[in-house]
Amino acid sequence: MDTVKIDARDVNFWYGDFHALKGISMQIEEKSVVAFIGPSGCGKSTFLRLFNRMNDLIPATRLEGEIRIDGHNIYAKGVEVDELRKNVGMVFQRPNPFPKSIFENVAYGLRVNGIKDNAFIRQRVEETLKGAALWDEVKDKLKESAYALSGDRLHFRPTQLSGGQQQRLCIARAMAVSPSVLLMDEPASALDPISTAKVEELIHELKKDYTIVIVTHNMQQAARVSDKTAFFYMGEMVEFDQTKKIFTNPEKEATQNYITGRFG
Repeated sequence: MDTVKIDARDVNFWYGDFHALKGISMQIEEKSVVAFIGPSGCGKSTFLRLFNRMNDLIPATRLEGEIRIDGHNIYAKGVEVDELRKNVGMVFQRPNPFPKSIFENVAYGLRVNGIKDNAFIRQRVEETLKGAALWDEVKDKLKESAYALSGDRLHFRPTQLSGGQQQRLCIARAMAVSPSVLLMDEPASALDPISTAKVEELIHELKKDYTIVIVTHNMQQAARVSDKTAFFYMGEMVEFDQTKKIFTNPEKEATQNYITGRFG
């Protein structure tokens, strides 16, 4: 019996008066990859961000229903949101390294969580960069600043890290605090095909240790990386099933139409 990692029950969500998510229920199994697909504005990123309470940062939002991770309702009173976000890491659409060295980018979460043991931090940074398939590419420039000062402005030095390497650095940063869930909001949409392939290979490796939920506009990517796929449309989850079935024999006509490019 597969263990349920994330259990969403009849989730409704509003931005002000706008009913953005309508009655969504879904179970995500541990150490699996689930992809959310659907046209822009259909609710897939909104739903993803509920899993680490990122939408709490937006005023006038309201949630009904329950989201449980490891059996615990993450919206219950008394839940420590910082602790939740340690357990549920997030990687965004555009790589967003901090204006620090590669080493300090990865060590950041550990330091913020009060870890002062430098030997442990060094070991964790190395493990995490290896886990993100980046160690061999950056091990000789860990302490160099990834930024250069031009006039009074900081500029990322592209000679330091490519876009794909930056994104893998952000994945390493999310992994450093040992989460059990990784959320990825279109992690490859700003990357070239070779970098995208590296991120996809990384997702395959990471699912041995993590439960991964990925939002993607790229249906081929969803087909390549995920075990299950959910199709969202206008705030509703139209269909959620094994990825192969969604792409070859979906139950719903709307899913078929989206996948074959008839709309969206």
